[in-house]
Amino acid sequence: MPTIPDESVSLVVTSPPYPMIQMWDALFAGRNPLVRESLENQNGPEAFRLMHEDLDSAWAEVARVLKPGGWACINIGDATRKIGDRFQLFSNHSRIIAKFMAQGFDMVPLVLWRKQTNAPNKFMGSGMLPAGAYVTLEHEYILIMRKGAKRGFDSADDKRTRHESAFFWEERNTWFSDVWEVKGTRQSLSDPELRDRSAAFPFEVPYRLICMYSVRGDTVLDPFVGTGTTTFAAMAAGRNSIGIDIDPTFIRAVARDGLKLKDQLNQYTFNRIRNHGDFVAKCRQDGKELRYTNLPHGVPVMTSQEVDLQLHFVDDIVAVGHDRFDVSYRLTGPEGGAEKGDSGAQLTLAI
Repeated sequence: MPTIPDESVSLVVTSPPYPMIQMWDALFAGRNPLVRESLENQNGPEAFRLMHEDLDSAWAEVARVLKPGGWACINIGDATRKIGDRFQLFSNHSRIIAKFMAQGFDMVPLVLWRKQTNAPNKFMGSGMLPAGAYVTLEHEYILIMRKGAKRGFDSADDKRTRHESAFFWEERNTWFSDVWEVKGTRQSLSDPELRDRSAAFPFEVPYRLICMYSVRGDTVLDPFVGTGTTTFAAMAAGRNSIGIDIDPTFIRAVARDGLKLKDQLNQYTFNRIRNHGDFVAKCRQDGKELRYTNLPHGVPVMTSQEVDLQLHFVDDIVAVGHDRFDVSYRLTGPEGGAEKGDSGAQLTLAI
């Protein structure tokens, strides 16, 4: 990330390789041979320490490039693993929290992303016999951390952009819950080998976070861009973004497949409009009054903070060189149709 200027990014949304998950052992060992040595010597705590020290270099860069008041949202799962004859949990989320707090970040309430399994043999260990069984690990964490004091929106332009970037009242009630039950989705990349090498989160996760913690025109960074989910979510949400990966095959695939996603990205925006329509219909059925009207789209809304909310469809995605998209947008009409707009975003990929 040395090419990214200091304090130039408003939001980081990422999901790094998870230390002590076996699919990532070779990656960490390739970067530090002592990781492989620790695992071969059945020294789990040492391998855990070394893997996180490798990630620390990325977190230091995140602290450098984030603006004051900017946010870091990190999806991470803990690991359970048997090393030698000892089964234990390696708490990745608490280790990352400690690093960010040491860098001066403020931790705010995190999100538990619940990934339930319905398998009848969910238990681990000795089954019905005490006392050697272990509860199943059915959730991951979305850590939410702010760099310093709250961001200000002081100028008239900043205030207007903030209000135009608002979300619906009913979205707020779902998004700002501390438990998310978001189902995994098949990744968009056309290369099945790359999908097998990635462990990307579903689109809904970065899309929510981008809408929650940034405004239109902000720059969003993913330093572990992988299959490009954060980049594509930023495209749908009208944010600029930067995606970085150490694997050039991922960057080439994201750059290729991103040009084909216009309709898929617009479906998420259309779903927001449709879901709000369903909410309005339910309120009317229940005799609840929606006292305000959203001006850009002409729809009833619950609060005055929603009256300037704007939703945009992607109008065009254009490749600029081998590692950049320029994206243009259309403001959606009152019934979900499109009206021509002149807003745009730039999205850059880097190795």
